[in-house]
Amino acid sequence: MASMEENFPRGGIQKKPAEGKTPKPKLERDNLFDVQHEEKPQKRKRSQKDQGTQKKFKADKTAAAEDSIMNIGPLTIEVLSEGMLLLGCIKEVSDYELAISLPNGLSGFVPVTQISDAYSKLLTKQVAQGELLEELNSLPDMYSPGTLVRCIVTSIEKSADGRRSVKLSIDPKKVNKGLSSTALAAGMLLSGSVLSVEDHGYLIDIGVTGTHAFLPHQKAKNYIKAVKKGPDLKIGQNLNCLIVEVKNEGRVVCLSIDRSEVAASVASERQNWALSNLLPGLVVKARVQKVAPLGMKLTFLSYFTGIVDFMHMDPEKSMSYSPDQVVKACVLSVHPTSRAVRLTLRPPFLHPGGAPRQLPGQRMGAVLEEATVKAFYKQFGAVFELDDGTLAFARLKHLSKTRKSFKPGAFKEGCKHKCRIIDYSLMDEMCVVSLKHQIIEARFLQYQDIHTGDVVQGKVLSLKPIGMQVKVADGIRGLVPSLHLSDVILKQPEKKYNIGDEVRCRVLECNPGGKKLILTLKKSLVQSKLPVLSSYEDAKPGLITHGFVVCAREFGCIVKFYNDVKGLVPKNELGSDPISCPDKVFYEGQVLKVMVLKCEPQQERLLLSFRLSSKPGPEDKWKCTPKEKQEVKYQIGEIVDVKILKKKDNGLEVSILEDEDNVVAWIPTLHLSDFVATSKLLWHCLQEGDVLPRVMYLSDKGEHIILSRKSAVISAVQEEQVVRSFSEIQPDMLLTGYVRNVMPFGVFVEFPFGVTGLAPKVSMSDKFVTDTKDHFVVGQTVIAKVMSTDEEKQRVLLNLKVSECSSGDSAAESFALLNQYFKELKEIRDLLRRGDPSICELVPGKGVHLVVQDVREDGSALFSGSSVTGLTVTATRYHLGDKNIAPGEKRKAIVLHVDALTSEVYVSLREELLKQRPKRRLRENSQHSAVVQHITEHFAIVSLLETGQLAAVPIACHFNDTFRFDSEKLGVGQTISITLKAVKENDHGVLPAVQGPAKKNVFVRVRNESETALEEMLPAVKHSLSPGDVVTGTVKSVKPTHVTVAIDDKLTGSIHASRILDEVPLGSFPTSTLKAGQKVTARVIGGRDVNTHRYLPITHPHFTQSIPELSIRPSEKEGEFTAMLNLKEDSSLKKLGLYNVGQTVTCFVKKYNVLKNWLEVEVGPDIRGRVPHLLLSLNTKVLKHPEKSFKNGQAISATVTGTDATETNLCLSLTGIQSLEQDTISVGMITKVTPHIGLTIALPGGKTGKVSIFHLSDTYTEDPLGKFKVGKIVRCYILSNENGKIQLSLRQSRLNPKVNSKVEDIEIVSIKDVKKGQLVRGYVKSVTPSGVFFGLSTSLLGRILFQNVSPYFVQKHSLYEKYLPEGKLLTAKVLGVNRREKHIELSLLPEDTGMPSVLPESLGLPQYGAEEEKKEPDDEKREEPKLKTKRRRGNSESGQEAKPKKRKICPAEENDSGIEVYYREEDDQEEEATEKKSKVRKPGEAPRLQVSMGFTWDEDNAVDIPVLDQKEESSESEEEEDMQSKLKKQTKKEKELEKQKKEKELCRVEAALMDPSRQPQSADDFDRLVLGSPNSSILWLQYMAFHLQATEIEKARAVAERALKTISFREEQEKLNVWVALLNLENMYGTEETLMKVFERAVQYNEPLKVFQHLCDIYATSEKYKQAEELYHTMLKRFRQDKSVWLKYASFLLKQGQTEATHRLLERALKALPTKEHLDVISRFAQLEFHSGDTEHAKALFESTLSSYPKRTDIWSIYMDIMIKHGSQKEVRDIFERVIHLSLAPKKMKFFFKRYLDYEKKFGTAESVLSVKRAALEYVETKSSLADT
Repeated sequence: MASMEENFPRGGIQKKPAEGKTPKPKLERDNLFDVQHEEKPQKRKRSQKDQGTQKKFKADKTAAAEDSIMNIGPLTIEVLSEGMLLLGCIKEVSDYELAISLPNGLSGFVPVTQISDAYSKLLTKQVAQGELLEELNSLPDMYSPGTLVRCIVTSIEKSADGRRSVKLSIDPKKVNKGLSSTALAAGMLLSGSVLSVEDHGYLIDIGVTGTHAFLPHQKAKNYIKAVKKGPDLKIGQNLNCLIVEVKNEGRVVCLSIDRSEVAASVASERQNWALSNLLPGLVVKARVQKVAPLGMKLTFLSYFTGIVDFMHMDPEKSMSYSPDQVVKACVLSVHPTSRAVRLTLRPPFLHPGGAPRQLPGQRMGAVLEEATVKAFYKQFGAVFELDDGTLAFARLKHLSKTRKSFKPGAFKEGCKHKCRIIDYSLMDEMCVVSLKHQIIEARFLQYQDIHTGDVVQGKVLSLKPIGMQVKVADGIRGLVPSLHLSDVILKQPEKKYNIGDEVRCRVLECNPGGKKLILTLKKSLVQSKLPVLSSYEDAKPGLITHGFVVCAREFGCIVKFYNDVKGLVPKNELGSDPISCPDKVFYEGQVLKVMVLKCEPQQERLLLSFRLSSKPGPEDKWKCTPKEKQEVKYQIGEIVDVKILKKKDNGLEVSILEDEDNVVAWIPTLHLSDFVATSKLLWHCLQEGDVLPRVMYLSDKGEHIILSRKSAVISAVQEEQVVRSFSEIQPDMLLTGYVRNVMPFGVFVEFPFGVTGLAPKVSMSDKFVTDTKDHFVVGQTVIAKVMSTDEEKQRVLLNLKVSECSSGDSAAESFALLNQYFKELKEIRDLLRRGDPSICELVPGKGVHLVVQDVREDGSALFSGSSVTGLTVTATRYHLGDKNIAPGEKRKAIVLHVDALTSEVYVSLREELLKQRPKRRLRENSQHSAVVQHITEHFAIVSLLETGQLAAVPIACHFNDTFRFDSEKLGVGQTISITLKAVKENDHGVLPAVQGPAKKNVFVRVRNESETALEEMLPAVKHSLSPGDVVTGTVKSVKPTHVTVAIDDKLTGSIHASRILDEVPLGSFPTSTLKAGQKVTARVIGGRDVNTHRYLPITHPHFTQSIPELSIRPSEKEGEFTAMLNLKEDSSLKKLGLYNVGQTVTCFVKKYNVLKNWLEVEVGPDIRGRVPHLLLSLNTKVLKHPEKSFKNGQAISATVTGTDATETNLCLSLTGIQSLEQDTISVGMITKVTPHIGLTIALPGGKTGKVSIFHLSDTYTEDPLGKFKVGKIVRCYILSNENGKIQLSLRQSRLNPKVNSKVEDIEIVSIKDVKKGQLVRGYVKSVTPSGVFFGLSTSLLGRILFQNVSPYFVQKHSLYEKYLPEGKLLTAKVLGVNRREKHIELSLLPEDTGMPSVLPESLGLPQYGAEEEKKEPDDEKREEPKLKTKRRRGNSESGQEAKPKKRKICPAEENDSGIEVYYREEDDQEEEATEKKSKVRKPGEAPRLQVSMGFTWDEDNAVDIPVLDQKEESSESEEEEDMQSKLKKQTKKEKELEKQKKEKELCRVEAALMDPSRQPQSADDFDRLVLGSPNSSILWLQYMAFHLQATEIEKARAVAERALKTISFREEQEKLNVWVALLNLENMYGTEETLMKVFERAVQYNEPLKVFQHLCDIYATSEKYKQAEELYHTMLKRFRQDKSVWLKYASFLLKQGQTEATHRLLERALKALPTKEHLDVISRFAQLEFHSGDTEHAKALFESTLSSYPKRTDIWSIYMDIMIKHGSQKEVRDIFERVIHLSLAPKKMKFFFKRYLDYEKKFGTAESVLSVKRAALEYVETKSSLADT
C-alpha cells in the first residue's frame, strides 16, 4: 500500500505529523452539533491550524450543549422518526413478525419482509412455487426472545384510535447504510445476516455495497453450540459480527461471531467511526461531562457527545457519578437528523452479544399492595421500588384515573401505592406498572390469564363473514366464528348484533402464544353447568357434557368440545331408534348432551353416544356392561359357547354361557362362516334359543363384544399365526383376516387383535381390477401378505394376489376349502332337520318322481311332487335333454343341487345321469373327464363321463380367488378334467374332487411353461406358408427372447433368440442385434398355435392358421433346417430325449421365478429349461440375489442334468454336474438350525447335508449358531458322503486353504489327535452323576470328573448345570488318553487351563480340604516355570519359598503369567519331540499361546522375536531331555541358576524391543508396527519394500493384499497408495496379465480416473510408451468430459516430442469439452507448449485467444509471466504497451500499470520507468476529463 501511495500519490496535500506529536483531531468532520458539515465536503480541506475556526467551533459547541440539557429525559414516541437507528430486544417471535422492545418502554415490530434481502427472496420464491422450500426457515426457528438486535425505524403509522405503531427493519442493508467499504476496519462490530451457506463457512450480508463478508466455520462453532438452533446457521439469521481482517481495501472482510471475541470488543478511535455511520450496540469508553437530574451527558470517541437518561444509569451507581469520571457505555440510539446519540450504562449492555434480564413469568399481571416511590419526573412519570427490590416505571397517564384527578403531592419520594405490573421493558430491565383502579381490578390483562371454558364479557368490534370480533379487555381480542353466533345458524347476524354491544361469551379455545382466542355465543354452551371437556385425558367413560355437532354423515356425527377436542357418535349411538340419515336429523352447530363411551388419548380417539339413559332396559343390557369387567374376563382368541338371544338383520345377539353375568355379545352375520353364502344360510336356519358351540372372542372395540365363527380365523389365532400389535408386523408375513371395507381404491382388511391394513387396487388380484366390488365383499375371509409398513402413520400395505398368498399347492388348498364347505353344510342340514326334514332327504344324485307344472319361455321347466312339497323345483333347458315335455306329465329326474336359502331344487332329466350303469371301482387321485352339470357360488356339480356319478369340484382354489372373467367361468355342459380326492360319496351324495390334473395350478393366470410369452396376442390369420419358405418382413418389436416380424399387413411371425446367430457369444443378447423397423429375410421353420402358443407339427390340420416361426440363422437360411422340422413332428418328450445328461447347451434367460426359486430359460423355440437356485452359481453373492445377476434374453451356457417331473422341461445346471464327492466344495442353503447340534443344509440336486458346531468356524465362539439364519447361502466343504449321509464343514481353513488364516481351534478327527497335556476347547454336552461330558469334535467326547471341574467342593449338582449349561464354550486340559477304550480325561481347573474357575469365587464354596498338604507343592509348582512331564503334584521344589501356605488358589490372571505358559508349552513340545522322533507340531495345532520360536509381550502371536538361534535351541532341547530324565537329581542351586539365566535372556529381548531408535529389521518388527498403525500406508509400503529387497515377490504381494483388507475403507488415499504400489510391483516383477488383473480390481475399488492416471505415470516412468499411449486412448474415451485427462496426455506427447500430435489433440479436446472450458484448455495447452514444445505455436495460441477475448486479464497475466520467462525484452514491452492501451476497468488498469512499472524497475532504465509513469498519468487525465464531460 505504501509503495502504491508513493508511486501514484492521491490528490491534495497532507502533512505528516511531526514525530512525537499526536495529530490534532479533525473537529470539522465529526462535530456532534454541526450537521451542515456532513453535506459540505469541501470544508474538510481547511488547514487544521486555522485558529479562528477552532474558536468559532468552541462557541458553537457550548451554546448547543446548553440547549441540549433539555433533551436529557427519556425517549418518547414523538421523538422517533424514520431512519432512526435503535438497539432493541426481541420480545416475542411469531411466524410473520418479531415484536421488539425498544428503550424507555417503547415497542415496535419487524415484519417478515424486513429481515434481510436473501430471506425476502426465498419468501418470494416460496410464494411463487406454492410449495415449502427446505432452505427457508421460519422466524421462530432462527430468533428467540431476549436477543438484542440493531434496527432502523422504517415508518410510524397512526391508527384510528390515535395509537402509533412503529415499523422496524433489521435488514443490514438499511441498518449499515452509513458504512462504505473504505470505512471498514478490523475490530469493528456490526450487524450481518446470513446470505448463503458454503463449504467452508458462510457468506454474510453486512449491507455494504462492494464488500464480500465471509464467516469461517471455525469462528461460528461456539456461537452455534450456545444458541441451540440447529447444527448450522440459517439464511436470514441476524448476527453480531466482528471484523477480524479487511482485505483488498475493504472488498473482502473476514468475520467472527465467537461469543468471547464479540463480548470483548470495544469501539475505538482507530476504527474511524463517524456520526454518519455510528451504530447502536457499540460499546465505548466515555467520560462524564455533566450530571443532571434527568440523566447525564457524556463524551466518547474523542469528539462525540451523548446523553444517558435516568432509566439507563447503572442502578447500583446512580447517585455516584461525577464529571470527568470514565465509564463504559453502550450506544442505544442515533437520531438521523439531529444526530443526537443516546447511551446506556446498564451492565448487560456493556458486553456485546449479552442479553438483558427477563421477568419471571408469574410476576406479569401481579398486583402489588405497596410500591415505594423512588423518584418522580413531572414530564414523564414515576419510578417505584417494588417488594423484591427491583425498579418499575409508571407513565404519567397510568398514575391516576384521569389527568384532572392527578395529585403530584402523592408521589414524593417514599410514598407507597398499590399498583399492578402490566408489562416489562426488556431494554430498560424495568417493569411497567399502572396505578389505575380499573386496571388493578381487571380480570384479564393478557391472553395467559384466559382459560378454556371461562365465561367472559366483551364488546362487539366488528362483524365479518368469518365471524364477529370481540374486545375482551385492552389488548385482548377474540373471534366468534359464524357457526357460534347463536344456537341456530344466523343468516343475517348484523340484525341481531351491533358494533359496541356488550356480549357474554364463553372461551372455546385460547392460544396465548399465537394470541388466538375463539369464543362462542351459543346460549346452551354459555349457560351449561356440565363439566368442560378441554382435553382427551379428561374424557373418562361415562362423562356427560355438552358438545356441538360439526359434521353429520351416514356413518354418524362428529361432535366438538373445547380446545378442538372432537369425537365420533357412531350411527347406532345416535338415538334409541335407528336413524337412517343422520344428516337430515342433526345440523351443524347443534348443541347436544353426549356421553363418553371410550377414549384413547394417545391416538386422540373419542367414542361418544347421544343415548344417556343410565338404566337401560334388558334389550340394551350389553351397552352398559362395565368395560373393565369384560376386558378382564375374556381374552381375544378365547373359545366360548353362546346362546342366541335375538336375531337381527345384520347378526345375532347372543349371551355367553357358563357366565354368571350372562354377558351379552354380538356375532355379525358375516362372521358365522368363512363362506359368504353359508353365513347367510346359517343365519336363516338358526333360531332364538339355539346354542352355538366354539365361537371365538374377536374384539371389544366400541362398546360391545364381537364374536366370530370363521374357522380360518379361529385356527390362525390358535396356531399363533397372528400379530397382536403393529410392532409385530414384518414384511412377507401371511395373515388371515376378513374384509372390513371395500373402497374404489382398494380393500381394507382387519385381522384379529384389531390390526388393519389396506390392499391397494393393484395388489388385489392377479387379474386386472376394473371394479373392486366385483372381487371382494365385506366380511369375506381372506389371506393377506404384508408388503410394507409405515411406522409413523401406523399403516400396513397388503397384497391379496393369489399368486403371492397361496402355498403353491392349489389342489390341496382348494380341496381343503371344499371339505370345510361341506362340513359346514352338514351342520346346516342338521339344523334344517328340526323344521323341514323333507329338504334334508334331497341330496344330489337322488332320483325323484315329479309332475311337470309349467314350461317357461326360456325352455326351463317347473315341477311339483309329493316329495318336494313347498319347494320350487326347476330344470334348465339343457337338463331337459332332448325330451319334449308338457304340463301334467310325470317324469323321473335326478337331483343336482338343493338351495335351502331360497328353497329351490335343481334337477336334471338327462339320460346319461338317469341311466343305471354298473359302478366301477374308483381310485383316489385318479384322473377322469367330467361334464359340468350345475354351478353354485362355491362349487360345481359334475358327472363322470365313465360312470355318470356326481362329483363336486371347488370353483375357487383359495379364499382370495373370487373373480373370474367370463371366458374363465365354467359353463354347463363343458367337459373338464378332474382328480378324485375320495372314492366314497359324502353325506351330500357327491364325490369330492378337484379340477385339473393333480399338479396343475388353477389359480394363477400365468402362461404354461411350454408357451413363449408373445406379449402381443397375435391374430390368427390364415396363410399359405409352408416350412422352408423364405419370407421378408419388417421387425415389429424386440423382446428379450424373441422378435416379432410383420410379414405382410396381417400376418406376423416370430424369430426365437436361438434362431438369430449360428455362434452365440455367451453373455450377449442376440435379440438386441435387431432393431424395430429393420428389414429381415427369414425362413419358415415351424408354426405356433395362436390360442396356446404351443408348437404345432407341420402335418397339423391347423398349421395354416398358426403364427409362422422363422429363422434368420445363416446356416438355416441356406437350407439345413430339416432336423429342426423333424423335432417339430415328434412329441416334446422325444425332443427332450435328444439331450443327454452332461451335454452343454446354450440357452436364453426368460425370467427368475421367485416363487419356485428357479431360473426359467429357453433352449429353442420349443424347448424350455429350468435351473434350480443352487445350481446357478458357486458364488454366494449371485445366489443371494439371483434375479439381479441374470438379465432376460441373455445367452448362457448350461449343462443338462435331466428332465423335470412333468417331462416338459429340461433340468439344467450352470455349475456343471455336482458330484458332491468327498473333499469338494459346493454351495448350499441353510434349511434348519438345531441349537447345540449344528445346521442342516440343502445342497444342489435335492440332497441335504449336516454341519456340526465344530465345523462352523476355525474359532469356536460362545454362540456358534448366532450368525446363521434359515435361508442363508453358504459355501461348504464336503467332509464325507457315505450311505447318503453328507457331512459338511464351513471352516475357512477347509474352504480357502491357500489363505493361511489363523486356526485357533484345530479339527480333532480322531482320538489320535488328542495328546496328553494339550489344551483344547469345546462345548459342554451334558452334566451326569459321573461327571461333565465335554464335546471335542463331532464324534469325540471327553469326561471331566467333578474334582477336576473346579477347586471348590460342590454338594448340589444343580450348580454344575447352572454354570455349565449345554453348549457352553470352555478350555480344558487333557489329563489322560486311553486310546483302546477311547476315553479322554480332562480338567477345567484354573491351574491347568490358565482360565478363571468355572464356578465363581463369589459363591463362597469350600475348597477341597483333603488337598491341604498338597497346597504347598501346588503353589510352588505354579510359581516356577512349569516343567510338567507327568501329572504329578509336589515333585519339584520352589525357588521362592516365602509364605507358600497363605496363598490362595487363584484364577489364571494373577499367577499364570505368559512366561510360564511359554516355558510349559516349550517343554510340552520337547516331550512330544521325544515321542514323535522330533517331529515338529504344525502351527495350526498348537495349544493356547504356543509360539514356535519364542515368547513376546505382544498380544498377537504372529510377531515372533527369535530368543535363541535355531542351533542353540536344538542343543538346549537335547540338554533338557537329559535334564528331565535326571529331574529328581537336580539340585536347588542348579535350578536357581537356570532360572536366572532364562530371566536375563528375557530381559535382553525386552530391552531390545523397547529401544525407540531401533529400525525394523524383520517381518515380525513390521508386523508389530502395522498392528499399531494399521491405516498407515507408508508402513505397509516399507514392509513391501523390505520383502522386495530380499526378492520375495509373493510375500510383498501378500503384504499388499493384507494392507488392502486391513486399512479402513474411509482412508481412501491410504488405500490408493497401496494400490499404486501394487501396480508398480506388478509392472516391475509381474506379467502384463497380472498387472491388468490388479488394475481392474483397483478401478473397481477406487476413483477410476486416479487409478488410470497413476498407471499412465507408471508406464511413462518405466518407458513403456506404447502401453501408456493405449491407456491414454482408453481414458480419452471413458473420461472425455474431464479436461485434466486431455492436458495429461498433451504433456505426455510433448515429452515424447510429438508436437504435431499435440496440435491434433487440442482440436479433439475442443470438440469433446464444453464451450466454457475451451479458453482454459487453450491457455493450458499453450503453457505446456512453451515449456516443452513449439514456443512459436504457443505464442500464436495466446495471440489468437487474446484477439478473441481482449478483456480476459487472467490470460494476459499468464501470457506476460510466460513471456517474461521465455521471451525477449522487446516482446515483453510490446505486450505491456498493448495492455495499457486496452479499455479496461480502472482497477485492472492500475494492476497492469503496476506490473509494467515493476518490470521496468527490475529490467529497464530510469527513462523507461519514467515513460511508464507518464503513460499512467495520461491515462488518469483522460479518464478524469471524460468524467467531467
